Amino acid sequence: MVLERVPTGIPGFDELCEGGLLRDRTYLVSGTSGSGKTIFAMQYIVNGIQMFNEPGIFVATEERPQHLREHFSVFGWDLEKLEDENMLAIVDATSTKIGLPSDEKYIDVRPFDTRSLIDQMITIQDEIGARRAALDSTTSIGFSIQDPAKFRVELLKISTTMEILGLTSLFTCEIVDSSGISRFGVENFVTEGTIVLYYTRSENVRVRSLEIFKMRGSNHSKKIHPFEITDKGIVVHSREEVYSEI
Repeated sequence: MVLERVPTGIPGFDELCEGGLLRDRTYLVSGTSGSGKTIFAMQYIVNGIQMFNEPGIFVATEERPQHLREHFSVFGWDLEKLEDENMLAIVDATSTKIGLPSDEKYIDVRPFDTRSLIDQMITIQDEIGARRAALDSTTSIGFSIQDPAKFRVELLKISTTMEILGLTSLFTCEIVDSSGISRFGVENFVTEGTIVLYYTRSENVRVRSLEIFKMRGSNHSKKIHPFEITDKGIVVHSREEVYSEI
């Protein structure tokens, strides 16, 4: 049985995992602050639209959508245009939880309510025919739930719903340091694969690198590869390795 691949379109990444992610699966992208998690997730969504004509959903739990539109314009990504074309839906899951009004089209009016979020994704998928999704990030949901066992169940509900809806998805997760791969110790167990982004200090500079920690159903690189954030987004140097200790 040949499983369908979903290319991320991120230069250098797909060749590390047999051409991309498995269709209708959910993957975790974890890393410390500044490592590039949100860029990776949005680049995956934008590439899906521009390169493969696959509409996408981006759930923002840590940053207001207008800030995302402004920040990502530096890469030449006109998110508002993609939204107007019904190719992109950004869910504002930030404003309500901090008590701010929002005039966004898609708003999570009951923050951290899994049922509300799932209903929102079902509605959007029906409206735009989304094939890709990103939830940035799961960390704020984990802090609101507190109980790791319950958090694991709620993430499983979300990831399973995404898969049933035909969405190939990314969850992002913030970690405190490079010694772990998830914040609450459960995120990587409810996803098909874990991609860890490192942002480490080497002498007087910081270096970014990437590791595919696991990817079920795929032969993937077991090495740590450097990457950089360019004016076009993330570029992974798949033919290079990082030899120093992470």
